[in-house]
Amino acid sequence: MELKLKSIREEKAAWEAAGFTLPSYDIDALRAQTKAAPEWLHFGPGNIFRGFIGSLAECLIAKGELKSGIVAVADYDMEIIDRIYEPFDMLTLSVGLARDGKKTLAVTASIADAVKAAVEQDKMHSIAAADSLKMVSYTVTEKGYVVRDAEGNPTKPVQAEIDAGPEGPVTVMGHSAALLYYRYKAGGAPIAMVSMDNCSANGERLKTSVVYIAEQWVKNGKADEDFLNYIKDESRVSFPWTMIDKITPRPDPEVAKELAEMGIVNMDPVVTQKNTFIAPFVNAENPQYLVVEDRFPNGRPPLEDAGVYMTDRATVDLSEKMKVMSCLNPLHTALAVCGCLLGYKKISDEMDDSDLKDLVYALGDEGMQVVNDPGIIHPEDFLKEVLTERLPNPGLPDTPQRIATDTSQKVPIRFGATIRAYAAQGRTAELKIIPFVLAAWLRYLDGTDDEGKAMELSSDPMLDQLTAEVKDPEGAGRILKNAEIFGSDLSAYPEFYAKILQYYERMKSGPQMVRKCLKEAVGA
Repeated sequence: MELKLKSIREEKAAWEAAGFTLPSYDIDALRAQTKAAPEWLHFGPGNIFRGFIGSLAECLIAKGELKSGIVAVADYDMEIIDRIYEPFDMLTLSVGLARDGKKTLAVTASIADAVKAAVEQDKMHSIAAADSLKMVSYTVTEKGYVVRDAEGNPTKPVQAEIDAGPEGPVTVMGHSAALLYYRYKAGGAPIAMVSMDNCSANGERLKTSVVYIAEQWVKNGKADEDFLNYIKDESRVSFPWTMIDKITPRPDPEVAKELAEMGIVNMDPVVTQKNTFIAPFVNAENPQYLVVEDRFPNGRPPLEDAGVYMTDRATVDLSEKMKVMSCLNPLHTALAVCGCLLGYKKISDEMDDSDLKDLVYALGDEGMQVVNDPGIIHPEDFLKEVLTERLPNPGLPDTPQRIATDTSQKVPIRFGATIRAYAAQGRTAELKIIPFVLAAWLRYLDGTDDEGKAMELSSDPMLDQLTAEVKDPEGAGRILKNAEIFGSDLSAYPEFYAKILQYYERMKSGPQMVRKCLKEAVGA
């Protein structure tokens, strides 16, 4: 069996005998309709998109409630299209991983087309101009929204596209601004621009970045003022906020091996030249949450029928804060940096370490003291599922090294809001676990593990700057004072600030000091 249209059609019985759910609809008709009247464009063709967002569309298509598929856009790593999309007829093999070892298997075909943004500009312009287009969504990670550096200046790629205007987009934000420009030029039909990334107030972040580029185009004469007015008019171009949650690790070679043993060929994961880990299959946990602000000026698919919570901005904000600043993401980052320092290669294995287990339980308790219940998802239930089902799932091949990627972009969201919430109550001196975790991150930046052995650091846009800083005796303090990293100057909270530095100095004083400090932090 091979993940191709011909195989799932001609060998349907074999696929179903192996336990796979197959598309029940006319794939060719779906693709024809998508080409004729595209409704949904998505930037970021990676694993979480294929395994989660694609499955939502699959559900609606199977129900007959969505007549066209998603058009996936590759802007940064176009090799994904060449190696994963086109060779497998744009099909995805989804593997759901339960804690008890059972797997949910499906082939999905909801991704009906793919575009390489940098080399298929005419196709992008055509889709942008289509009145049928209802939404553009994103899973491009936090760094995909960055348009300015720490000094507030445009990054080099963004400056290049500012100079070039709408005809020369380079970044995903530039491509987004260009898409809106060509939509405006074609008559200015309404549209929703929907970030589905783990960013606090992600819709606002997307809007700010796109508007910034558009403003620069207006200033340098590359676009007119009415274009900017179009983008800023939320009755025409909306930027809904969302909260997304589904742990989707890199493809596991063991899963590839199991699929091969089932008779499915060519399942080996690949690593692109831009270091994207991807495969014809997506392995992910089964729990998933998507909460979306219901503001779609050109209409939308009935996402609620696929399990999406459609609500207002305030509820999205509370749901996102519950997850990102309290119940999941901070725990993930704590396990990531500590796991790297202590030599772990799997998140679930860390949950068998009593010290690390106590750490995340205590960290969850700190966050819960300032979290507000969004109503649609109860924080206590969510945290319990994270701690007892999701993080300990041995079938989920997630690594601390993957989670440690781009930590500098994550800490203001995952810890900054909680720190500020405690500060508003005059309680930052009470924090015990967050200071330890931030100190562990600084210690991680030293580039050696708890035994003093060199370790490879995960990629991060600020890695060179940060690793250079920690080599200076005063560097750790400067990092903690950097409001661009933490959302505020942490020295404004003297006891909290001192506690981080004390932990850090002790952690780097010799071998096994991270473990010793960990035991003290959790009271072991």
